[in-house]
Amino acid sequence: MPDSAPHISLADPELYSHGDPFAQWSWLRANDPVHWHEPAELPGFWSLTRYDDIRAAYRDAETFSSAQGILLRPAEHGPDPGGGRTLALTDAPRHKQLRGLVDGWFAVRSVRALETEMKDIAQGVVNRALEMGSCDFVSDVAARIPLYVICRMMGVPESDWEHLYELTSRAFGAGDPLTRRFAHLDILGYFETLQAEKAADPGDDLVSVLATAEVDGERLSPDDVILNCDNLLVGGTENTRIAAAGGMLSFLEHPDQWQAVRDDPELLPSSVEEVLRWTSTATHIMRTAVRPAEIHGRRIEAGDKVVFWLPSANRDETVFDAPDVFDVRRTPNRHLSLGFGEHFCLGSMLARVELRLLYGELLGRGVRIESDGQPKLLDSIVVNGPETLPVRMKAG
Repeated sequence: MPDSAPHISLADPELYSHGDPFAQWSWLRANDPVHWHEPAELPGFWSLTRYDDIRAAYRDAETFSSAQGILLRPAEHGPDPGGGRTLALTDAPRHKQLRGLVDGWFAVRSVRALETEMKDIAQGVVNRALEMGSCDFVSDVAARIPLYVICRMMGVPESDWEHLYELTSRAFGAGDPLTRRFAHLDILGYFETLQAEKAADPGDDLVSVLATAEVDGERLSPDDVILNCDNLLVGGTENTRIAAAGGMLSFLEHPDQWQAVRDDPELLPSSVEEVLRWTSTATHIMRTAVRPAEIHGRRIEAGDKVVFWLPSANRDETVFDAPDVFDVRRTPNRHLSLGFGEHFCLGSMLARVELRLLYGELLGRGVRIESDGQPKLLDSIVVNGPETLPVRMKAG
């Protein structure tokens, strides 16, 4: 541990693709667990890096609000348009009302009812990758399974799945910001049409639920339905995609751990939890203080932005034994990768099942996976993990 403070650059996207954020988080946990970042392109904000502090702040939704946005964004961009309107960007009681509309779709019983279809999707994706031989594990495998599953749940016709795959690849991938923006607008346009169709002729799907729902005796506005559809699409795909790919990169870097699960399939559930902890794909979550608070002697004022660095919490040495070791046998594993408190990830069960089915399909069929080039990591402070992961896949 260095005696002097390192240069803290947690708001620099290149830190996550070419640097070592864990060294900075380690120093902050030990020396400055409530750290103030001066405003620059981003507004000033407080950083929380310790597990217990982040868990406590998650729990205290009355002090730390989600309604003003949950991600850092340049001040010039203005407030998040979903603030106060979407499931992720609302506080009680609105959050509970919106969550109640769709909660049942993500319950254990509902996810288990979909498991056969999900297994078929995973099998089809793996078959396609095996036919290709060499592929990008991110785009050709990890991205497709969660997207196809959430499309199925949202009532997107199967004929449109590939279209949404192309749009989400452009909207949430790297590349030109203007291209990403236009692709995202196309996604919103797609859901504008779909929600109108479902409002007129509802089916048994999530978009129909939202398009016909009432909260406090009033129907959700079309704009609110569209924003919540976008929220469900992103929430149901982005982090699982990167976790699945980041997990495979971790297994390639730690082949003994892959072999351990191959030798003992009973380790598959704990290996999924370790993948979630190790990858911690949601790099940060933000809250806005709505009343003064004090943490470790630092006074946080109403209106201050407070950022939770989840990968740091999941490597906290006071909570996890040997936190910098990737261990599929780790137990207990109370990571915060899927949030905590009333905003605990709605799709947590779905994500776990998707990861288990993907890795189980690969392991059960004895698929041999080898690196086929240098992976490229994302330049982002929002999500971290592989942008590309070239591999060779051969049937066992």
